[in-house]
Amino acid sequence: MTCLPYLADRAAFVDATDLIAIFGDEAALEAAARADRSRDLGNYLHFCRWRQIERLIVLLSADRAVGTVH
Repeated sequence: MTCLPYLADRAAFVDATDLIAIFGDEAALEAAARADRSRDLGNYLHFCRWRQIERLIVLLSADRAVGTVH
């Protein structure tokens, strides 16, 4: 079962696509690193945001449709 990411706003999608453009296959790792940095600083809001962006990057990188296809 795949956990679909929650997107609070368009900025999360823009950040995900920017990371993919800059880091390519390593984009999800970069998002995870940013989440870890935020957690270490005690910023739980940014931690959660970057974790969701990490999940979105994985979803966007999938070679097949995820979820219900109509």
